[in-house]
Amino acid sequence: MSRRDVVVVGASAGGVRALQDVASRLPADFPAAVLVVLHTAPTARSALAAILSRSGPLPVAQAAEGDALLPGRILVAPPDRHLVVDGDRVLLSRGPRENGHRPSVDALFRSAARELGPRVVAVVLSGTLDDGAAGMVAVHQQGGIGVVEDPATAAYPGMPSAAMAADQLARVVPLERVAAVLEELVGVPVDERAAHPTELLRVEVDIAADAQHSTSPDEQVGVPAGFACPDCNGPLSEIHEGRLHRFRCRVGHAWSPASLAAQQGVAVEGALWLALRTLEERVALSERMARNAADRGHAVTADKFTEQASEARSSALVIRGLIAGTATVALDVTDDLLTEDAPRSA
Repeated sequence: MSRRDVVVVGASAGGVRALQDVASRLPADFPAAVLVVLHTAPTARSALAAILSRSGPLPVAQAAEGDALLPGRILVAPPDRHLVVDGDRVLLSRGPRENGHRPSVDALFRSAARELGPRVVAVVLSGTLDDGAAGMVAVHQQGGIGVVEDPATAAYPGMPSAAMAADQLARVVPLERVAAVLEELVGVPVDERAAHPTELLRVEVDIAADAQHSTSPDEQVGVPAGFACPDCNGPLSEIHEGRLHRFRCRVGHAWSPASLAAQQGVAVEGALWLALRTLEERVALSERMARNAADRGHAVTADKFTEQASEARSSALVIRGLIAGTATVALDVTDDLLTEDAPRSA
């Protein structure tokens, strides 16, 4: 009989310090592999492995293609790569972004759920929005267990709150208790026959694992949603999974409602700034044309361009007001400094 021996962890804003706390409290003989996804900018040079190595007794490494899942070792996803479980090893992929992120917490959680079923413990720590909620559902459906940092102790409670809502059976504990709860949960015998991966889970893990994958008409997941994908402008399909509704396009970009709304807000603000720039250029051009016409003694033409400049200036003021009143939520990327000079855990 197998044992619960793999811990998958997701975090974002505020996550470095949360991960340091957990790593500092895990014992040197921790009998499970630990896989970590932290949202980072794709061009970032992540020193997370070095930071966590200094935080506790477990060896930590940035994951490499084909690394084995070894008890008592922490593997960290590199920037701009999904960390995907494949049997008892890991793959690195440039598959489509999920919720605007690569690496994605959902991609890691789903792959672990599909491959290892009840052997998995999924942990969601500090972060905004809701990456990890859908993955937590997948882990629960395949017999695994969820652990969520109490939003009251999280620097950013969005991800923990979303995970709690998605998996109401997940254990909710303050940050300082997460490591102790993991010690209780790992090493317990489990029956892998409890796992029953669905076709949807198979397809979604394959998409994350393979950058060339796109769904055929026979594989298309969900039903037409009537929205466009912010990343590729392709049509989105809506997936209903328990309490969750989420979206995926044909080439594989995936969005939760909150992440889709946040990205649409970014697009709206960008369009408003473009409109403002165009209007202000129109003001400048119209005023120049008015001066040129006046210099040539063409008073009627000069008045026409002056009126055109006035209308554009009024429209620009309206656009500025819209921008000031447009509240957008940026996609969640850790705000912690990922350098080897980052502060050590207390």
